Amino acid sequence: MNINRDILQKEVFYKTSRSGGKGGQNVNKVSPKVELLFSVNDSVLFTDDEKVLLNDKLQSRFNKDGLIQVICDEDRSQYMNKQKALERLVGLLTISLHKPKVRKKKGISKAAKAIRLENKRLNSAKKESRRAKFD
Repeated sequence: MNINRDILQKEVFYKTSRSGGKGGQNVNKVSPKVELLFSVNDSVLFTDDEKVLLNDKLQSRFNKDGLIQVICDEDRSQYMNKQKALERLVGLLTISLHKPKVRKKKGISKAAKAIRLENKRLNSAKKESRRAKFD
């Protein structure tokens, strides 16, 4: 499923805070760490069936308020961290909505059947040759 990023961007809430790590004095002045919050139940992007599927598969990703939480503090730029957090959310939703194909049970192929019968015939002929012949 292809998720519309523009609509998703409107439904997402961001929280920013100061983060540790690289950045030197810049870390003390700006807030590059981004916490993305998304509510599956309030979204207009998904149908009811998709919402149930997302709630089941992403149960471990919900915080205590029932929102999906994605945190990113890799870059020194808040903008880049927002973009990366949104990409992670899109990937998470896409993987969760993927339904694997149902395996169709197939019969034994003609070649496999022919090999089995040929082996059976050879084994039978071998055992037949071992028997004593009484006239």
